[in-house]
Amino acid sequence: MNRTSWSWPTLCLLLAAGSIAAWWARNPVGWEWWREDWSDAASWWTAALVHRSPAHGLANLLALGALAVLGHSLRVPRAQVLALVVAWPLSTLGLVLFPQIGRYAGLSGVLHAAVAVLVVHCAMARDLKAWAALLGAGLGLKLVAEAAWRQPLVFEPEWGFAVATGAHLTGALAGALCALLAYGACRIFCTSAVVE
Repeated sequence: MNRTSWSWPTLCLLLAAGSIAAWWARNPVGWEWWREDWSDAASWWTAALVHRSPAHGLANLLALGALAVLGHSLRVPRAQVLALVVAWPLSTLGLVLFPQIGRYAGLSGVLHAAVAVLVVHCAMARDLKAWAALLGAGLGLKLVAEAAWRQPLVFEPEWGFAVATGAHLTGALAGALCALLAYGACRIFCTSAVVE
């Protein structure tokens, strides 16, 4: 068993535990990211843990569980796990680019960052190119369909609140950038066993 393969599901478990803790704390509004207080660095982290409804939280936790299993099976190395840790707050901070988004809560930015990290990991691994194509196509099609650069906030009647598709875009971009930087750093400083 590859020792590094447990880092990814462990991070996913920590995100899930944080989300459950936020739910037990009744999803504190103070944990959300607010545009007028965008420089509050703690909210860059905590906003991902708060959810607007039990269904919102459950949907994100199910997606997180699927990504935990997928990342474990794809043997994501520690460098890429670190890339996701760095992308986590950046996905929230990137929301400053969208003046339409006044506040934000939810795991969706981090989930999109995680998929982007998996795409980069699979693209750089010799035996996972098909996974890179599949995940990359799915993520790319979703982002194009949402067109967050035109409409970063979309009211979804099924959820009963506006979905910040801008967070999907900032998450995917942050995840891809951090994963590429982590991969490049490992090519320079790490052994090939850490990269592959």
